[in-house]
Order: sequence, then structure tokens, then C-alpha cells
Amino acid sequence: MKRRTNILILCTMAVALSCAGVQAQENPNMIHSEVLGTQQQPIPYVYVRPSDVVWATVLWKTIDLNEDFNQYIYFPLDQEDRSGKKSLAYVIWEAMERSEIPIYEDDELKVPIDNELFVARYTKADTIQLEIGYDEDDNELYQTVIVPKYFDGAEVYQYYLREIWFIDKQNTGLDSRRLALAPTKDIYVTLKSTREEIYMGHAPLFWIPMQDPSVRRVMAQHKAYLDEQNYVSQPSWDFVFVHQYYNAYVTRESNRYNRTISDYATGHDAILEASRIVEKVFSIGEDMWEY
Repeated sequence: MKRRTNILILCTMAVALSCAGVQAQENPNMIHSEVLGTQQQPIPYVYVRPSDVVWATVLWKTIDLNEDFNQYIYFPLDQEDRSGKKSLAYVIWEAMERSEIPIYEDDELKVPIDNELFVARYTKADTIQLEIGYDEDDNELYQTVIVPKYFDGAEVYQYYLREIWFIDKQNTGLDSRRLALAPTKDIYVTLKSTREEIYMGHAPLFWIPMQDPSVRRVMAQHKAYLDEQNYVSQPSWDFVFVHQYYNAYVTRESNRYNRTISDYATGHDAILEASRIVEKVFSIGEDMWEY
């Protein structure tokens, strides 16, 4: 009887292993399957009552993707590579294009933008005149060519970020929240006389509300390939922004004059001013509960 039971167990194990082998053949990347995906949820924040906030300030920052540590935000350059990786620019653009997340004109999120109209305007085809030869009278001949436009995530080199730092008397500590994020694009002006392109700086494409549940859900459902040494264990974009896994520099702090640092400091002085603001914020957080 015992021998028959052992044989039955072995047969059951063989069937299970066989089924697993079939599943592995159907999905060769099964070893890389993770919870991350539609089941992943945003990281919950500690609830804060407005009456418990004893101090707060708003900071504007720039995330420069030319910095080495921020390179993972920029790549891959393709819309989606063979392993399914997407850069943050494409994650945001595709969600916006499908109207899964709201977008705004301003960093205070007061002027909404219609997603469909924005996509139609941004991808509107250009027309150019191409010289194709000469006629019998030696006059130049031109042909009008329609050039389609597409969103290119490789053109997003910087992100603008607006966040709030505050002290909660219940949790007795300094905390922060990301409020708004904007992918930017280089702006050029073409001179009519020489057709030369003049660089004018960066401008935000649109702002997304980082505390909106739909935005946090999209961020949680896509991986940020932060760790090159471990393909399987990768954080979500929600994790990246909650825990601030990026380098960013301060460009402005909330003030009565509504000024940015560049309005009153340049060069090395601007760098020192940005550092001073950061030190001040953390010093207030440390000194608040010293006595």
C-alpha cells in the first residue's frame, strides 16, 4: 500500500513538472514576471491633516537628464525596446495620449488642457517646399511635401518639478510631496533671412498633477530601470518619486516677489543660493523639535 502511494505521488509530481514545462515554453520570460504591472498599487502616504502642518514651503526644481545618475530616466531612446522597457517620457506621453491622466498649462494646475487637442496640435504635420529642378525657362521648380510629426522621447532632456516641504506636528518630522511634473523640450526660432535656428531655452510641454490618483496609478504600473545589476528587481516610477531617486537642483522657492533664483543670481552665486535654500529647509526640520 505504501509503495502504491509513493508511485502515485511521483506520478503527480511528474504531471506538475510537465505542466510547468509547457507553461515555460509558452512564456519563456516567465522567470521575469513580477507583481509590477496592473496589480501594483501606489505607495500610500501618511495622512496629514492641514491643521497639523506648522510650517511649509514650495520648491521648484529641475531634473537634468545629462547627469549620470539621472540617465536611467532618459533611456531607452526607443518608444519600447524588446524587453518592454520605456523611458519616463514615453510612459507619460502614452498615458496622456490615451487620456488616462490629466494635463495642465501651469505648474499650479489651474488651467487644464484637452488631451486630444494637445496631441492633435503637437503632431500636426508640417509642409515644406523642396526644390526639384528647373523648367524650360530656367525657373526653379518646387514641390510641397508633407512631413509628419511624432513625439520623440529622446528630445526630453529635462523635467521641471514642483514640490512642497512641510513639518507635521503629529509625525514630528520634515516631509515632502511631489505636486507637479513637466517634461520639457528645447525651443528654437528659425530666422527668416538666414534660416538659422537660434536656441531659446527649455519650455514645459505640459504639467501633470503628481498627487492625482490616476497619475500615481500609471507611475506605479511602470518600471524604472534604476538597477542595471538586477533586471528582475526594479522599482516603479511611483517609488522613484516618493523616495526621490534622482538628482535635482532648486531653481526657485516660494516668496512674496514670485522670483526665481535666476532673477537675482547667476553662475556660481545661483548654485550657492540653491544650496542655501536646501540647507535652510533641512535646518528648519531639524531645529523645529530640538527643544
